[in-house]
Amino acid sequence: MQDLSQLKIQNIVDPWADAGDKWSVIDGATETGRRTLEADVVIIGTGAGGGVSAEILARRGLKVILIEAGRLRSSRDFTLNEGDAYRELYQEGTLRATRDGAITILQGRTVGGTTVVNWTSSFRTPGETLDHWRDRFGVTGTARADLDPYFQRMEERLGVEPWAMPPNANNDVIKRGCEKLGWDWSVIPRNVRGCWNIGYCGMGCPTNAKQSMLVTTLPAAMDAGATLIHSARAERLIHDGQKVTAVEVRPLDHRKQPTGGLLTVRAPTVIAAGGGIQTPALLLRSEAPDPREQVGKRTFLHVTSFAFGRYDEEVAPYYGAPQSLHSDQFTFADGVDGAIGYKLEMMPLHPGLTAALLGGFGDVARQQITELPRLAASIALLRDGFHEDSPGGTVSLRDNGEPQLDYPLSDYVLDGARRSLLSQVEMQFAAGARAVRPGHTRAPYYDSWQQARDAMATLPYAPLEVALGSAHVMGGCAMGDEQRGLVDSQGRYRHLDNLYVFDGSVFPTSLGVNPQLSIYGLTARNAQALADRLKPA
Repeated sequence: MQDLSQLKIQNIVDPWADAGDKWSVIDGATETGRRTLEADVVIIGTGAGGGVSAEILARRGLKVILIEAGRLRSSRDFTLNEGDAYRELYQEGTLRATRDGAITILQGRTVGGTTVVNWTSSFRTPGETLDHWRDRFGVTGTARADLDPYFQRMEERLGVEPWAMPPNANNDVIKRGCEKLGWDWSVIPRNVRGCWNIGYCGMGCPTNAKQSMLVTTLPAAMDAGATLIHSARAERLIHDGQKVTAVEVRPLDHRKQPTGGLLTVRAPTVIAAGGGIQTPALLLRSEAPDPREQVGKRTFLHVTSFAFGRYDEEVAPYYGAPQSLHSDQFTFADGVDGAIGYKLEMMPLHPGLTAALLGGFGDVARQQITELPRLAASIALLRDGFHEDSPGGTVSLRDNGEPQLDYPLSDYVLDGARRSLLSQVEMQFAAGARAVRPGHTRAPYYDSWQQARDAMATLPYAPLEVALGSAHVMGGCAMGDEQRGLVDSQGRYRHLDNLYVFDGSVFPTSLGVNPQLSIYGLTARNAQALADRLKPA
């Protein structure tokens, strides 16, 4: 494996290098007074939903203002330093977790949102999921035949194609293990162009190969005349119970503290695109009409378990495309609403994150981290929300108005974690691991599949015993029919006439695949329809 520690990254064109000279960019950290801005459309959030809708609406000639709580960072700032990236690019400095601390939650907090720090995996929404939404929640117009043209549009826009290079040794575990066991596996499509295959996607792409909103739709929207306000939190929607008249925005300094200023952004159309936790929180702070008390309910995570494998040969899990192979052997193995399904993928390992996941103190911690070059890490994304015993979680507000997610772990979900750990351990031994450790507080490294299977049968599967995380937040403002949906299938909030929700919070369940392309495609369809209504071509 090539040593990339001395790799020189230079001559990269940064679209934001002279942003202040060519575009309308407002840094909230400089705003200490009060003023009012006006637009045709205000978009709250700049991630997958906000970025796509901004490009479509601004190119139609509408005056668009984007509001983003995170700071503007670009490739010049992406030094591949874990500490800097986690502190500057993630919600709560990567310390966001469910209320009881049982599930850690990785989400982006920067211009471009989570698309800046994700691992580029891009899947179309499974047909089984879309059919379930139609049958169970009355969602219309979202069959694969309806959405495939928009998926294709966004795939072309963002360079989404199956990864053409050989997988790194970490991802090759899936290929070797699944082939030996006779399990399904295939190549992951990634949204990259000219990827250097460095492997530090979670710290922001320093080469601008990752086709995130930061380097694609947002610059296009800015070129079309959009205004970006960053380092500024949308505090609340000002409304009369029928329509939103403005958004109250609190500028933040570079320590994420209020500057004392206040911006009021007025627009006849408002789009909430803050994601599955921030959008419900905004609606709750705004006391938005919610007659059935659905805001923030049924929030899903793709609750994720993981396992570590030790190998004799070098794996170098910190280099190369973070995710390039996956297995759907168990995603729908028991049908859509049977035992919870899970997708198998691999997880890149960098020293800071790995040390936190492995745990331990002193000599134990030091010894564990020295084994990093020969370590591989698998993950399983549990497909939550399809069964009555998997109702997800609830977003509520802390005393300071910030959101928190309460996600009780039912026996149904914990059984999925147990089965997913067994599958990962079996797969890694089949791939040639000499020892495998499931993500469980009481589990050591096991030396054989038989030893692991017997020992894992006696482990308690309970919150805080099983190590769980998530990088996918969905639901909380679900679409559906009038009885079951806060928003309709076009993304319009049913209880405020001019409010739209264009992000992953509209999903009635989780997806069963990494969510970014699902958000891109659905948002492209709904934003195009909105543009046609607001300003016909």
